[in-house]
Amino acid sequence: MRNYRTSIALVLSLVIFLNVQRNFVAQGSAERKVHIVHLGEKQHDDPDFVTESHHQMLWSLLGSKEDAHDSMVYSYRHGFSGFAAKLTKSQAKKIADLPEVVHVIPDSFYKLKTTRTWDYLGLSAANPKNLLDETNMGAQSIIGVIDTGVWPESEVFNDYGIGPVPSHWKGGCESGEAFNSSHCNKKLIGAKYFINGFIADNESFNSTKSLDFISPRDHDGHGTHVATIAGGSYVPNISYKGLAGGTVRGGAPRSRIAMYKTCWYLDDEDIMSCSSADILKAIDEAMHDGVDVLSISLGSDVPLYGETDIRDGITTGAFHAVLKGITVVCAGGNSGPEAQTVTNTAPWIVTVAATTLDRSFATPITLGNNKVILGQAMYTGPEIGFTSLVYPETSGKSEQSFSGTCEELSVNSNLTMVGKVVLCFTTSPYSASASSAARSVKTAGGIGVIIARQPGYVIRPCLDDFPCVAVDWELGTDILLYIRSNELPVVKIQRSRTLTGQPVGTKVATFSSRGPNSIAAAILKPDIAAPGVSILAATSTNRTFNDQGFIILSGTSMAAPVISGVVALLKARHRDWSPAAIRSAIVTTAWRTDPFGEKIFAEGSPRKLADPFDYGGGLVNPEKAAKPGLVYDLGLEDYILYMCSAGYNESSISQLVGKVTACSIPKPSVLDFNLPSITIPNLKDVVTLTRTLTNVGPLNSVYKVMVEPPLGIQVTVTPETLVFNSTTKRASFKVRVSTTHKINTGYYFGSLTWGDSEHNVTIPLSVRTQILPYYYDEN
Repeated sequence: MRNYRTSIALVLSLVIFLNVQRNFVAQGSAERKVHIVHLGEKQHDDPDFVTESHHQMLWSLLGSKEDAHDSMVYSYRHGFSGFAAKLTKSQAKKIADLPEVVHVIPDSFYKLKTTRTWDYLGLSAANPKNLLDETNMGAQSIIGVIDTGVWPESEVFNDYGIGPVPSHWKGGCESGEAFNSSHCNKKLIGAKYFINGFIADNESFNSTKSLDFISPRDHDGHGTHVATIAGGSYVPNISYKGLAGGTVRGGAPRSRIAMYKTCWYLDDEDIMSCSSADILKAIDEAMHDGVDVLSISLGSDVPLYGETDIRDGITTGAFHAVLKGITVVCAGGNSGPEAQTVTNTAPWIVTVAATTLDRSFATPITLGNNKVILGQAMYTGPEIGFTSLVYPETSGKSEQSFSGTCEELSVNSNLTMVGKVVLCFTTSPYSASASSAARSVKTAGGIGVIIARQPGYVIRPCLDDFPCVAVDWELGTDILLYIRSNELPVVKIQRSRTLTGQPVGTKVATFSSRGPNSIAAAILKPDIAAPGVSILAATSTNRTFNDQGFIILSGTSMAAPVISGVVALLKARHRDWSPAAIRSAIVTTAWRTDPFGEKIFAEGSPRKLADPFDYGGGLVNPEKAAKPGLVYDLGLEDYILYMCSAGYNESSISQLVGKVTACSIPKPSVLDFNLPSITIPNLKDVVTLTRTLTNVGPLNSVYKVMVEPPLGIQVTVTPETLVFNSTTKRASFKVRVSTTHKINTGYYFGSLTWGDSEHNVTIPLSVRTQILPYYYDEN
C-alpha cells in the first residue's frame, strides 16, 4: 500500500500557507481563537503517539489535561505534525516561542469567489497601477454578448459610479415579455432579441405557453453568467452553497453590456436552441449599434461548415464584424480531450480554450484505518462522522444483482445503502453520472457517495448539498481495497475547503476542445486559453441555488468572456488597434507556464504537458498584452489571400467579402497567412514562409530572434535582427523549416520569439512531417 503521508502533509500545509484574503475577527487579549500550530515533520510513525505529544504540549501550556482536551480542535498526525487549538493571543505567543514549534498562525476562512480569476491573471483592483486603472476599467468599451438573454435585476448590472454612455453607442433596449427600456441603465445599455429564425425552424413552438420569455429576459441564465464574467460590475459579499463569499466582478467592470438574445428554450426537448439566422441578425445589429467586442459562447460540433459557407452564421457574421473593427471572441467547444474537436475555427475569430484556476475544493475522506484521502467536492453540509462504507457488488452466490457502477446504482439495493456512504465507479466524463449516482444513493436511504472517475472532470455540487465526493480511479481502488479487507469498513467525510495558490496547479480542462483545426490544419486553434472551470457569476433566478442569484458553472463558455473582458480593456487603451492586432497581442504575450512559473498540464488520458493544440499561445496575460511591442496584423486583403490559398472558389469568396474577387495564379501559400503562429501540417522536405511584424512599442526598437525548434525540425530565420524607427514601422522576415525525420510523424512543438530589452513576442511552432500523405494507397 502506498504511503500517503507526504502528500497529506503537503495539502494540509496549504491550509497554513495559502496566500489568500483572510478575514479575522477582532478579539480581546483573553478571547480564545483557533490557531494552527505547525511542528514540522513527524518524529514518530505511531499516530496515537503523535497525538499524545500534542496533548502533552497543550497540557504543559494550559496546566491540566481537561483544559488541553477542551482546547484541542484537530491533531494533524499522519502527514506532518501539528494541531489546531483554541488559544488566546498570549497563549499562542508562548507556544510559538517553543523551540520545536515551526510557527503558529490564526485560523482563516478561505473564500470561493470569481475575483480569484482576475487576481490570478494579474488584474487585481488592489493594484493601483495596472491595466484596470489605466483604462478606467474599460469604461469606454462596449461588450456585445450573443446568448440566452439577460436578467436585468442582477446586481452585476448596477451602474454605480459609471459615467455617461459612450458616444459611439447607437443601440437601445427592446421591450417584450417582462422587459422594457426601464430595465436598462448606464451599465446594461442594450438588450434585443431575435426569434424569427427559431420560430421558422420550430413551428410547434408555442410562445404563450413557453417557459422562456419572448423578450431579452434570460430564462436559462447562461447569458447572464457570461455577461457577468466579461463586464459585470462589482458586487461584494456573494456566497455560494454556504461557502464563504467574496466580490464578484467582470474583467472590465466599468465596460458597458449589450445583450443580443438568440437562444431559446424548447420546452418539449428541454434544450436551448440558437438559429444561425438569428445569430447573423444579432451580429448585424451589434455592428450597427457600435459594440467594440462580441462575446459568443455558442458553437456547433464537428464536422464544421467551411469558412465561406453562409450556414455557419457565427463565422460569416464574425467576418463582417472583424472588418468593421469589432473583435469577435468565441468559445472553442466542450468536446475535449479528443483531438480535432475545436470549433469556431475561422482565422478572424479569437477561439478560446478553458483552463482551471489555481484552486481546489479539497474534501478530506478519512477511512477507518485513519488514512486520509483528499477528494474533490463542493460539499458545505455538516461533517459526516464515521459511518458504514459500502461498495454494492454482488458475490457469486447472491440471488440479487448489485453493481458498483455509478450509472447502475438502484433503489433495488436499498438494503445495502441505507444509512451508509456508497463507493461507485464511472467511466463517464459527464457530471450527470455523478448527479445520478447521488440521486440513487439518496433515494435508497444512503447518506453520501464517493465517485471514482477519471481525473480532471468538472466538479459540481450535488442537489440539496448531498455529499458527493470525487476521487480518481487510483484512490477509488484504494478505498475499494480497504472495504474488501475489512468486515466493518467506515468512513468520515468533512466539509470541502477552498485551497488557492501554489501548489494547486493550472491545467487545461478535460472538456476543453482540442486542435488541430479540422477545417484548415495550417490555422492554429484554439488561439488562447483562459480560466473556465468552476466560475462563480450571476444567473437568472430560474437557475440559482440560493437567493442571491449566483451560480458556479464550467465550460469554454466561461473562458471566452474572460478574453472578451481583456479585449474590452485593450480596446479602451488602444482604440486604433485592429482585431488582428488585439488577438496578436494576447497570443504573443501569453503565459506558457502558469503565473507562478510552473508548467501547465492538459487533462486527459493520460495527463500531459499542454501544447498549442490544447491552449494556443498559452494562458492569457492581460498586463503583458497591453504592451506587446510588436503585432502580427491582418486586413481584408490578407483574409482574401487566405481564402484563395485554402482553395475556396472565387464566387464563394466574392459572396463573403461583398465584391468580385479573383485569386492569383499560382495561388498563394496558406503558410504565409500572417497569423501569430506557424503551423505546418505536411512538411516533406523544406518550406519557406513569410511573416510581417508591426511596431506598436517604442519608436526606435531593435529585436533579435530566438528559436526553440520542434524535435527533429530545423528552423532558420532571416534576418535575425529587425530594426524599427520613424520610417520603418513594419518589417518582414522569412522562416525556413526543414525536417530530419524520415517517416511520417505526429506534431512536434516549439516557438519563435522576437525580443528586445523589454518585450518577448512569442508565437508557437507546430510541425508534422508527412513523407507520404495520409491517403496514400500502396496498392
